[in-house]
Amino acid sequence: MEFSAQQIASLVQGSIEGNPAVLVKGFAKIEEAKADNLAFLANPKYEEYLYTTKAGVIIVGDQLQLKKEIPSTLIRVKDAYSSFASLMQFYQQMQAKSLTGIQEPVYIHPSAKIGENVFIGAFSYIGENAVIGDNAKIHAQSFVGNNASIGNETILHAGVKIYHDCVVGNKAVIHAGTVLGSDGFGFAPQADGTYKKVPQLGNVVVEDEVEIGANTCIDRATMGSTIIRKGTKLDNLVQIAHNVEIGQDSVIAAQAGISGSTKVGKNVMMGGQVGVVGHITIADGTKINGQSGITRTVSEPNTSLNDTPAFDYKSTLRSQAVYRRLPALEKKIQELEKALDALLKAKEKE
Repeated sequence: MEFSAQQIASLVQGSIEGNPAVLVKGFAKIEEAKADNLAFLANPKYEEYLYTTKAGVIIVGDQLQLKKEIPSTLIRVKDAYSSFASLMQFYQQMQAKSLTGIQEPVYIHPSAKIGENVFIGAFSYIGENAVIGDNAKIHAQSFVGNNASIGNETILHAGVKIYHDCVVGNKAVIHAGTVLGSDGFGFAPQADGTYKKVPQLGNVVVEDEVEIGANTCIDRATMGSTIIRKGTKLDNLVQIAHNVEIGQDSVIAAQAGISGSTKVGKNVMMGGQVGVVGHITIADGTKINGQSGITRTVSEPNTSLNDTPAFDYKSTLRSQAVYRRLPALEKKIQELEKALDALLKAKEKE
């Protein structure tokens, strides 16, 4: 597929500087781009490549001031990074639309409801009374269990497993190897030291426009639902336990884990390897630095937290500064003790 600079500018509502008829057919980093590539410049650290790149078209910010003329056609926008991301998403959607049909072999239960323009990849399984929405893409070796529902325009990448009764909304993207609806970790300790499994009878509900990275696991609720709200983005290798609720438009980075029945507010940001205990609440807008441990409820919205157990981010920076000075402070104390001891001995001799 080829697009002109004029077409691209129309898509991102940008203004053109240069030849509006120049054609591009792919994306590339600005330092590696060729004449038929579209690139972008958002980070000032890469501005030097603006004057050496061979890119045919470059998306730039509307405030950028050129130091010299360049041969590339520029499209000026308010936010270069966001506009470039939108173009890449549009291109990806254009490619996905051409992918339709049911490959063989697959198993589709006769009671399953399959929407229009659906793609189902080879070796996939669609269970009893399952629902696959219009324009959904179910890639190879995926599993959709009995009574599960997949919304319109949702994409399940290769090897995704959606257990029975789970619900995925519209325009969601779930990457390879992810499991939705496996049993929550519920075991009741017995008098003889053994553990009795607590049946997990609930489900998982993933709302619209959620994206879930590869090899992430979201456990079904013991009763009720484990819920991922609209617009939330989960990275690879995230663990969400039973009956957790993640608020709208939150983002959670890789290897984070949230224990059972915790309620996470909207617009929360968690860095990689964050650990959260169960049965607590995290307020809207909370920002948690990577490798932090959250051990209690966070009640105040828009709080920034760090460390384990986590507390106010600025306070941890001050504490870290003190930690780094501890060897010097210890040496100073020893010197002061020696000086004081010498003074006391001198006084005793008087």
